[in-house]
Amino acid sequence: MTAPRWIIHLPTTLTSLGDASALAVALRDSLGHLGVLDFGEITLSEEDAQFLRTRVFCDAALDGAGRCRRRDAHDGPCAAVPSTEVGVPATSGHPDFTHTVSIRER
Repeated sequence: MTAPRWIIHLPTTLTSLGDASALAVALRDSLGHLGVLDFGEITLSEEDAQFLRTRVFCDAALDGAGRCRRRDAHDGPCAAVPSTEVGVPATSGHPDFTHTVSIRER
């Protein structure tokens, strides 16, 4: 019998889906090296509607190459690397997310 996995619920002060999605991407990009985190399963929800969840990443299985790391409902084929790593110039910004997040200390 496999031990149950634990979920970390991490509330934010962000007030838009775009900002929350951008933060999820930033967390994946900065903490993706930790094998104990499953970023492909990230979902977002409003604080008072946590039963309604929005997927952030596609996470479809790839033939022998892991899982798709592109955003959910992406255009084009699945890929094991985000879109910025498959031919999109960094100067044009990330094509999957058009929002940026400002993180300030209190």
